[in-house]
Amino acid sequence: MSRLDQAMALVRIDSVSGNESTIAEVVERALRENSHLEVERIGDNVIARTTGLHGTRLLVAGHLDTVPGDVTGALIEGDRLTGLGACDMKGSLSVMLELAREEKSRPVEVTWVFYAREEIARAQSGLLEVGELRPDLLQADAAVLAEPTGGFVEAGCQGTLRVVVELRGRRAHTARPFVGVNALHRLGELLSRVAAYEPRVVEIDGVTYIEQLQAVAVEGGIASNVVPDLARCTLNHRVAPDRTRDDALAWLRHFLGDSLEDGDSLEVADWAPSSPPALANERLSALVALSHSPARAKVGWTDVATFADLGIAATNFGAGDPLLAHRSDEYVTAQELDQFAAVLDTWLG
Repeated sequence: MSRLDQAMALVRIDSVSGNESTIAEVVERALRENSHLEVERIGDNVIARTTGLHGTRLLVAGHLDTVPGDVTGALIEGDRLTGLGACDMKGSLSVMLELAREEKSRPVEVTWVFYAREEIARAQSGLLEVGELRPDLLQADAAVLAEPTGGFVEAGCQGTLRVVVELRGRRAHTARPFVGVNALHRLGELLSRVAAYEPRVVEIDGVTYIEQLQAVAVEGGIASNVVPDLARCTLNHRVAPDRTRDDALAWLRHFLGDSLEDGDSLEVADWAPSSPPALANERLSALVALSHSPARAKVGWTDVATFADLGIAATNFGAGDPLLAHRSDEYVTAQELDQFAAVLDTWLG
């Protein structure tokens, strides 16, 4: 079976976040067929480990879930597999499963982690579940997170801050708006300020991160004849690794400035921490060399930050173009899978 066919078998399994039980069963069953692996199932997370006598352990992780969508349209045309999750990240998962099942003598021990619920709120992450219940299973000298990176090493990751801003007004009849204050109109000023944001660019250890700020939801109004006295706006800020949650929040308050008045509020709805590059780790610097390209920044958030919290040097490296992730026409090519497999196999030794 070709690598595209192996990936297609996973793509055809519906595994939208929270619905990973079927794909977890498929992965678990395939791994348990191999006597050289010690396999653990924790909820819908599957961990397979070699348990020899080598002093170095490397870890490779990938998430089983996808964003919502229809898997029935998946197809292979030529050297390309198109379908929900093909790029993010079932192509890489299929390579992980292939390499994990090989009874190959390596100079290191290897842990393979297939985990649930990455595409939703971090608090629900299967990786955090494993870390809470069995942190021993995640211990490693270095880790690779097989997010799509186009075959590049994408170092660290940016944090993501989600806040809800509430602007107050004063209710009135729409025939006599002069006795009220329209909170939705006030929101226009705040949105204009956000739309004019110019990204901050930060270089850390030779890797360039580009921050972003976007309005992602608005809410307000109660009736067509009432001047609204409350408007809400949700903002998402992508934060470079040189800033903490408090740094980012302080900057955002300053940026919004006088578009916020007394009585308004700004509350944190979600925060996932950033992670700096970990390329001083000799195992990860070796991976960069094997990729034959300089490392670049991961501008989105990934569980590299979760591994950093555990004290494990980690980086992103996987098959597929990250710009295609979460699209209805996302795809991965046979060449991308072959390249990922070759580099990962060599890195593991």
